[in-house]
Amino acid sequence: MNDAKERLPGHIAIIMDGNGTWAKKRGLPRNFGHRKGVQTLINTVKYCQQIGIEYLTVFAFSTENWSRPKEEVDYLMKLPEQFLESYRQTMRDNGVKLRVIGRKDNLGEKLLQKIIEVERETMNNSNINFTIAFNYGGKDEILNATKHIAMALKEDKIKLNDINEKLFYDYLYTKDLPVVDLLIRTSNQIRISNFLLWQIAYSELYFTDVLWPDFRRRDLDKAIDEYKNRNRRFGGLK
Repeated sequence: MNDAKERLPGHIAIIMDGNGTWAKKRGLPRNFGHRKGVQTLINTVKYCQQIGIEYLTVFAFSTENWSRPKEEVDYLMKLPEQFLESYRQTMRDNGVKLRVIGRKDNLGEKLLQKIIEVERETMNNSNINFTIAFNYGGKDEILNATKHIAMALKEDKIKLNDINEKLFYDYLYTKDLPVVDLLIRTSNQIRISNFLLWQIAYSELYFTDVLWPDFRRRDLDKAIDEYKNRNRRFGGLK
């Protein structure tokens, strides 16, 4: 194989789908699936770190997920707080740099404080950049960036001719992250669901019927092997 095919994706993004289906198949409440999915996430972060993935971004809760039953939403609001508290020491000790992207204006105070604390504690870590998209929507992110650019224009901080793709990216939540190389979605759902719309413009897409709680190292290896064997042309010919 040539060097391009051997190259690992620098930035992997995952839509972690299938927690509820996993629980339903076992006659369990949906929340059991979400709990199992958290363990899968921890294992995935560890494995990405082991094999040399520099950036991992996961979709944990979308701006549209508020329409789910209140009991499930309430649980999903508590889950990241529990995850951050139980995993914070491991992230500190193993060089995991955490970011949480998405809207913060309607999150609970305790969760916000926990996010701030763990981001601060891990900000100088460099083994892997782990980003959680929580209360996130791709359209919402683009609209938010557009509003901030419009305000900068109004306040004469930038000129109209300054606006290009690079400047626009600097106003996105992911301004400190590279664009996505490989997007993975589990649970046999063949759609993007408003996730990282700008950042995946030229990503390789990989869909698997494996439910997220059942996603293992071998499944990630399959996705990466598929990525290595694709010819990424970015609109050109090579």
